[in-house]
Amino acid sequence: MLTMGSLFDGIGGFPLAAVRNGVVPVWASEIEAFPIEVTKLRFPDMVHVGDITKLSGAELPPVDIVCGGSPCQDLSVAGARAGLAGARSGLFMEQTRVVKEMRDADRLRGRTAHLVRPRFMVWENGATRS
Repeated sequence: MLTMGSLFDGIGGFPLAAVRNGVVPVWASEIEAFPIEVTKLRFPDMVHVGDITKLSGAELPPVDIVCGGSPCQDLSVAGARAGLAGARSGLFMEQTRVVKEMRDADRLRGRTAHLVRPRFMVWENGATRS
């Protein structure tokens, strides 16, 4: 059984797709109140861990897959095109930080390289063509 954590969870699109494919969502990170309420209805057993900028990957429950879709405004042709250096889209770097911290913690727990979790990181971005 594969397990999953969802960053920038929104209304739980990744967890919804996951359960339809036999993956168990364990935790989610989201800061907006309404989307959190939606995911609590859909996934009452999923733990909400809060703001990604305040998370320590080492303290999160280990999962096989971490997914997320960081804000895309700084990547969009409709915006100033600040890219990953922008304040919003740059939150992608928080996703990579959390995954690195999780993997480092798993190594410290004695897991061998081929078993270190998360094994997969999925990043969704909806940037449009220019």
